[in-house]
Amino acid sequence: MTRVWEWNRPVTVREVLEDLQKERSIAYTTVMTVLDNLHQKGWVRREAEGRAYRYEAVSTRAAYAAALMNEAWSASDNPAAALVAFFGMMSPEQRQALRDAVRMVQIDEPAEDPEQQVEEAEETAPAEERTAEAAAEGAGEAGPAEGDEPGASATGKGR
Repeated sequence: MTRVWEWNRPVTVREVLEDLQKERSIAYTTVMTVLDNLHQKGWVRREAEGRAYRYEAVSTRAAYAAALMNEAWSASDNPAAALVAFFGMMSPEQRQALRDAVRMVQIDEPAEDPEQQVEEAEETAPAEERTAEAAAEGAGEAGPAEGDEPGASATGKGR
């Protein structure tokens, strides 16, 4: 998936193969099998072009990462504690990216009276949620960082 995302356009098996061969030896059939598996799983769509296919990502790398985070968070029996632990693992750059993202969401969904809404949320939120919010607000300072998606490899393993 990483290669398909990097190209940011429909790609052929040959193009991905040639790109991968710059770093290591890999067989055409291996790349073809991985792309076919990704198609069967719904990660890429394909269109016939002559005797070959062009493969295109169905979603962005960011959407993939968000889905993984949501899945992990939803599986927790204590989501607030999971968030606090997650915030504790974040780098200063990641914490800044989190603050930036929270600001963007707040801009997209303006409150009628933001101060009153915050006060009401603090009064009604369980203690665990207030702790998670405090951890998010108290996170470090720096610029945003972007990393590779978890489990991404040229072979498609980890998906």
